[in-house]
Amino acid sequence: MGDVLLALSIPVLVFGGGIYAACDCWWRRRHPAPPSPYTHRAARLAEQEMLLLAEEIVDDAHAALGPLYDAPRPAGPPLGSLSPRSSRASRPSRPDATPDRAPSPPAAARKR
Repeated sequence: MGDVLLALSIPVLVFGGGIYAACDCWWRRRHPAPPSPYTHRAARLAEQEMLLLAEEIVDDAHAALGPLYDAPRPAGPPLGSLSPRSSRASRPSRPDATPDRAPSPPAAARKR
């Protein structure tokens, strides 16, 4: 008889544990704990630490790659010394036919 009670107690304990877990989960869902101020502070501290780490990464990258961007520019004519002839060549012959704008309709169609 003792073996039978021992064998039957295992499923009863498992079933009772399942019922307890389900009731505990239901209770916690209905009555959530208020947020802890320590978790908000920990989140702020983690955010500040992450920003400091990102700043260090950017500073290290700038220190390592900065000389690549500070290289001297190739020699050539200064930007402000374009001749009028070269600036006219870059303008379209018809100002109303630019690539981002359709040509305007004829004058007769515009009067309507």
